[in-house]
Amino acid sequence: MKARLLLPLSALASLVIGVSAFQDRAPLSGSASTTLHEGDILFQSTGGAQAEAIRLASGSEWTHVGILFKDQGAWMVYEAVGPVTATPLKEWAERGRDGHFEVKRLKGMTMDTQAILQLRRATEAFLGSPYDTGFRWSDERIYCSELVWKAYERGLGVELCKPEPMRAHELSDPLVQRTMKERYGNAPPLDELMIAPGALFDCPLLVAVAQ
Repeated sequence: MKARLLLPLSALASLVIGVSAFQDRAPLSGSASTTLHEGDILFQSTGGAQAEAIRLASGSEWTHVGILFKDQGAWMVYEAVGPVTATPLKEWAERGRDGHFEVKRLKGMTMDTQAILQLRRATEAFLGSPYDTGFRWSDERIYCSELVWKAYERGLGVELCKPEPMRAHELSDPLVQRTMKERYGNAPPLDELMIAPGALFDCPLLVAVAQ
């Protein structure tokens, strides 16, 4: 899958290697300590019929994603689930299978104070937005991977990966077909652009954080 880095040189200069004031060392559930950074992208595999349909359609185990920020000293995951909200990291992790999640961030870069502020503002612009069960590419309603993609693109000018039309996904499974029927009736928007959590996970601009 193609990925483009759209940052101008001035913005690239603000993404510096090293540890900034926004980084902390924190233990991850079931793993050794690792360094969490604000702006990290967190992936988890969740339960339920919608999650299973997403797994089947995207070919990926990852069904939910959010962005990590620190609020008043506490790690919070900004996510689109119901309305867009900020959830304490421990509570967020416990919703995933076995409390497991994976962490990824921009490869070879650590965001400085200004970059984090820009990303946070772009993310917070969606707070309170209703969840988009139809997975449309508008700002009226937002789903989880759409929130992450738009926050990075609008906050930092980074296009993590290319949105693809619904028809590019695997839609033949009966559960996927049933879910589409419930959501769209007989006219699914097959040309609607969308981003699945698995597409973000596979983005070549991101690197896994060792756990």
